[in-house]
Amino acid sequence: MDPIADALIRIKNGYAVGKTSVDVKYSKVILKLVEVLGQEGYIGKTKKKDASLTVDLKYEGRKPAMTDIKRVSKPSLRVYRGVHDLPRVLNGLGIAVISTPKGLMTDREARKLKVGGEVLALVW
Repeated sequence: MDPIADALIRIKNGYAVGKTSVDVKYSKVILKLVEVLGQEGYIGKTKKKDASLTVDLKYEGRKPAMTDIKRVSKPSLRVYRGVHDLPRVLNGLGIAVISTPKGLMTDREARKLKVGGEVLALVW
């Protein structure tokens, strides 16, 4: 199973049913992914427990901060893009999470640093 997709779907489903927090399995990649989503304002604080992370979900009134999330690169089909081919999500209203040699970052940061990589997910 794909742990990154599992974490993203748990967050998406938590928003769909109106939960205040969800638990996801811990790994360094998932921790960095959650940090990127937090910096962009899609989720709240994160607390590490033994082998899991508790992610606080963020709402604006009764509306979730994250509308949808789509996993792009999968273990069976990796999707790599150069700096000029990085996707723009909803003309800049959303973000693409990119795994680069310099770490996980948004598509805007990757363009700024002029680095491409694996497109992990699209968030809006």
